[in-house]
Amino acid sequence: MDITVNHKTYVVDEACSVEQLLALVLRQEAKGMAVAINQNIVAKTDWSVHTLRQGDQVTLIKATQGG
Repeated sequence: MDITVNHKTYVVDEACSVEQLLALVLRQEAKGMAVAINQNIVAKTDWSVHTLRQGDQVTLIKATQGG
């Protein structure tokens, strides 16, 4: 199925969780990351159980330090 992440389309398995998607897309640990699916924030505690659906729009927001 197709999932869009920050305006880029990825093909993932039918039973893909947010956690699995992040491993596929980021290929690293998701520290300091926030996830919104279809403009709704998903709590980090739900990433392993929140299953994505065909056509979901995922927005990844990474915290950065600056001043």
